[in-house]
Amino acid sequence: MIPIILSVILLIALVFSMSIVIRKRKKAGIAGIRSALTSICFFLIAVTNLSAYWFNFMGLLNWSITVILLIIGAYFTKYMPVSDS
Repeated sequence: MIPIILSVILLIALVFSMSIVIRKRKKAGIAGIRSALTSICFFLIAVTNLSAYWFNFMGLLNWSITVILLIIGAYFTKYMPVSDS
C-alpha cells in the first residue's frame, strides 16, 4: 500500500512542478527547446525511475538511462537564461 501512495505523491508532485516550470517560462518570455532540456531531462529521470520500480527493471539499463539523462541535463544548463538579479 505504501509504494502505491508514494507513487501517486510522486506523480502529483511531478505534474505540479511541470506546471510551475511552464508557467515561469511563459512569464519570463523564454522560448526554445534548448533552455528547457535540463528540466525535461530531470522530469524524464523521475518517470524512468518510477517505471523501473513498477515494471522491475531496476538494473543496468535503468542506471544507464539515468546517468545519460543526468549528463545531458548538465550539458544543457549552459543554455538556461541568467536572471537579472
